[in-house]
Amino acid sequence: MKKTLTILCIILLIGLASWKWKATLFNLHDYEIGQEIDSLNHVKVYYNGQVGHVLGRNVSSDGYNLGLKYQCVEFVKRYYYEHYKHKMPDSYGNAKDFFNPSVEDGALNAARNLRQFNNPGKSKPQIGDLIIFDGHFGNPYGHVAIVSDVKEDEIQIIQQNPGPGAHARIWIDLVVEGGRFKVDNGRTLGWLRKSD
Repeated sequence: MKKTLTILCIILLIGLASWKWKATLFNLHDYEIGQEIDSLNHVKVYYNGQVGHVLGRNVSSDGYNLGLKYQCVEFVKRYYYEHYKHKMPDSYGNAKDFFNPSVEDGALNAARNLRQFNNPGKSKPQIGDLIIFDGHFGNPYGHVAIVSDVKEDEIQIIQQNPGPGAHARIWIDLVVEGGRFKVDNGRTLGWLRKSD
């Protein structure tokens, strides 16, 4: 009986240690889930831990679906809602679904009520544009962020839920090829812009 109890206690301790390890895996910043880590125009970016972590749905006071808490989609929709007072006609979908491949470069993406530009595209990314990344093996849903700064040969993005070891802001190279602007990241599909 004593041996069985000891074994059960060891298994329980290993299980708890494993859970804690998974919860903090690659959390190089020592953030807590839901902690504010950055902001853009007073709209907060929150830490989410692992990319697949879900904490429930965030809905505005008037019932508009902002998305799953602390996911990348939730930040960009909350930013557009709070900063631009913009509601997307289609308030659902994964990050990569924000980009519609059937929409011509510079035309209106009706589901998002935003102008869509391809990568490469005829319009240089601008501050405030949504930038959409395709999925990959570790994240089939894609990623979406906001362009927070633009220079001649690079753009800065601000993002929520890039993964536990990543940063809220990163720089990505911008090149011009044949008169078209290309965000030099193999997964960038394009960017969306609010029309005046």
